[in-house]
Formats: sequence, C-alpha cells, structure tokens
Amino acid sequence: MPTETAGQHNPPLTVYYDGACPKCIRDRDSYQKLAGATDEQVCWFDITGQENRLRELGIDPQQALAELHVRDADGRIVSELDAYILLMNKVTTLQPLAWLIGLPVIRPLLAKIYHWQVNRRLRRRGLL
Repeated sequence: MPTETAGQHNPPLTVYYDGACPKCIRDRDSYQKLAGATDEQVCWFDITGQENRLRELGIDPQQALAELHVRDADGRIVSELDAYILLMNKVTTLQPLAWLIGLPVIRPLLAKIYHWQVNRRLRRRGLL
C-alpha cells in the first residue's frame, strides 16, 4: 500500500482517511478489493495523530474527521461527495455509482445522509 512521503512521486490520488474508525477501514478495504491493481494509483494516508500535517496541507483536522478528503495529482484537495466521486471514478465498476452520486437531484439528499451518518459516528466516539 503506497504511503505519502516527501520528495517521492505521489500516486494520482491521496486519500486522507480516519484509521481509528473501523467503518472507514472497512470502506478502504472494500475499495481496495474492487480496485485491484488500480488501487496502486491511490495513496492511503491515515490522519490519526496527523493534525500538523493536515494543517500544512490546508485541511482542518476536525473537518478531516467529518468529511473524506482526497488530493489529486495536481495537488487539488476535494472533500465530501466530490472526494468519493473522484475516488470511485478510478474503478470501472464504481464509475456508474460515481455518476449517480453526482446527479443534481440525488447529490443533496446523499450529502445530508452522509453528514448525518458521520456526525452520529463522531458523537459515538466522543469526537463531536
């Protein structure tokens, strides 16, 4: 599994995920299984204890817990559903789902459900 390091060529996507969250780990594992060799194009960066590094990247550590963040090959950081869409578009079998998530009618509803689930998870862990 690639990791982010200074001075090394980074893969096209770096995913900042909560490695202290069992569901986040399961989601990462599921993605890796579906992605197969495509997963080599993704760097998984565990944000646990990485508050300073996140700030250096312009990512608020609390926001990183509340929303998935992904950095693309150009260094652009996207979050929430945009991050999921970017990540899913790397895997052929997930591309239709990425398209569906991006639909203007579906996107706002999914965003509300996503935030409700994340906030519930963070409250359970005492982080919100």
